[in-house]
Amino acid sequence: MVAPIERQTLTIRRVLKAPPELVFDVWTQPEHMLRWFSPAESYTNPFIEVDLRVGGAYRIAFLSPEGVQSIVGGRYLEIARPDKLVFSWKWEDHDRFGDHETTVSLEFNACDEGTELVMNHEGLPVGPMLEEHNWGWQGTLRRLEKALAAT
Repeated sequence: MVAPIERQTLTIRRVLKAPPELVFDVWTQPEHMLRWFSPAESYTNPFIEVDLRVGGAYRIAFLSPEGVQSIVGGRYLEIARPDKLVFSWKWEDHDRFGDHETTVSLEFNACDEGTELVMNHEGLPVGPMLEEHNWGWQGTLRRLEKALAAT
């Protein structure tokens, strides 16, 4: 009998110096996402596709500095601009990332400094996948902060 996979929720909070409406839009519009949605400056996005409606799909391609392309996609489960965004998250490369579908929920809370972003990435397998996603999200959110400062 195979033991069940232990899963965990990755929670990250950031205060961003922009209003919730802008943060939400920069998170959901491909022309903005192309400027920041990757874990490091050395990565590029060959494409970002967004069908922003409940049940609509998205796909994001990442190209590493070594030339390795990875694609993640999913469906939008909840859209409440500018307060909340929920979507499924699944890598297309099952050999590298497994066949795990997880859920990402974002809350965009107005605060004195702008927006408190609360991200919960639920259902990540404990171990390397959780660690890789923590690294990826931390870098991606740093890039989001820079993109918002330049907007």
